[in-house]
Amino acid sequence: MHTKKIYLRSVVLTLILLLAHASCFAQLPQASAIAPKMYPGWNLGNTMEPPVSSLGAETAWQGTKTSQQLIRYISSLGFRSVRIPCSWDCHATAGVIDAAWLSRVREVVDYCLADGLYVLLNDHWDNGWIETQGFTNLSEDNVAAKEENLRKLWTQIAEYFRDYDEHLLFAGLNEPNCDNQAKTDALIRYEQAFIEAVRATGGNNLSRTLVVQGPSTDIDNTDKYYDVTRLADTAEGRLMVEVHYYSPWNFAGMEKDESWGKMSWYWGSANHVGGSAYNSTWGEESYLVAQFRKMKAKFVDKGYPVILGEYGCQWRDLSGKAGEDQSKHDASVKHFHHQVNEQAVSLGLVPMVWDINYTNRQATKGTMTIIDRKQLSVFNQHAIDGIAEGVAAATWGGPATSVQRVPFRPAPERAYSLSGQRVGAGFRGLVVSGGRKYVQP
Repeated sequence: MHTKKIYLRSVVLTLILLLAHASCFAQLPQASAIAPKMYPGWNLGNTMEPPVSSLGAETAWQGTKTSQQLIRYISSLGFRSVRIPCSWDCHATAGVIDAAWLSRVREVVDYCLADGLYVLLNDHWDNGWIETQGFTNLSEDNVAAKEENLRKLWTQIAEYFRDYDEHLLFAGLNEPNCDNQAKTDALIRYEQAFIEAVRATGGNNLSRTLVVQGPSTDIDNTDKYYDVTRLADTAEGRLMVEVHYYSPWNFAGMEKDESWGKMSWYWGSANHVGGSAYNSTWGEESYLVAQFRKMKAKFVDKGYPVILGEYGCQWRDLSGKAGEDQSKHDASVKHFHHQVNEQAVSLGLVPMVWDINYTNRQATKGTMTIIDRKQLSVFNQHAIDGIAEGVAAATWGGPATSVQRVPFRPAPERAYSLSGQRVGAGFRGLVVSGGRKYVQP
């Protein structure tokens, strides 16, 4: 009798353990349920992607090591997701990723998850081993070799993070250098290898949302050449498409006048300066909306959420330029961020701002920095205000969902109670920032 009781107890315990194990690997939510919880997003730029084969890579291009305090500050500003651009091949020996690098990347991912943020982890520039070299030579030998290396890298990454829940998303590449159909055909092969590698590791990776990149992550190339339905996936509804937005380049990224054109310092129909040679001449509000509508029609309306994985513009110091208007430039920066966020969200795109942590504005060259990570403070208030106002003005235009949104929080150092007292990130309730009211949850 005693033996039977022990046996039954053992069977029950085994069943409990099996059920518990099975519940760990339950079906994760579909991409359409995750996307509306991810905006606005922020990039941990210039941090985990420098092609330096050591842990020193993290501070090779910017000087601040990522901490839980930094990520908590990012969360306190109202960002809902963090994109982690990351190199892998340059941290691998004979195809095996360095264990210390994997561990450090996991620490950074865990910082984000601890604050309830979604994480988009990719294979970034990585010395261009596939992003460039995978498309300059389209021979079968080269494409097959790159395909196999990508499969090997993503197998290791996926196995390492297999037990993580839906808050972690994988993006196979970054900006694959494609500008025609033949190169896009190679891209499809690489992305298919990425999908198959992740799914083959099992566990939560069987239903994890994966992000695939359009050619060059360029909206026009993606609209013209890319067909996401060519990708086979065993998990239904678990793909997102990624594009980037730095248009017009004269305003967004250009650092000096070129023979083919000048920089633009003023963007938006209300922000031009009379007589200035640096007014934007193309790519303003109507162009932005038209570009985003292409992605809505091609992907969002067919059930594929779109990640706007990078966007941004240079914030410049015009004090040394006679006749120019710093206030109009500042208003342009704010308006650009507002328009990107309002229009993207309204059309079902998840905007993730690029941020490099370089706090010298370098005169008219400018910098694409939002947060001063060392000081845990806002460096570009105009950008933050634009993001906040754009998100507040938008209603999610992606696939229908019952997700309850938490309002974007204003920067703590610019938030005040209704009685006029400055409040910090820990304050809960109605606050005023930049002349607008927000709920700080």
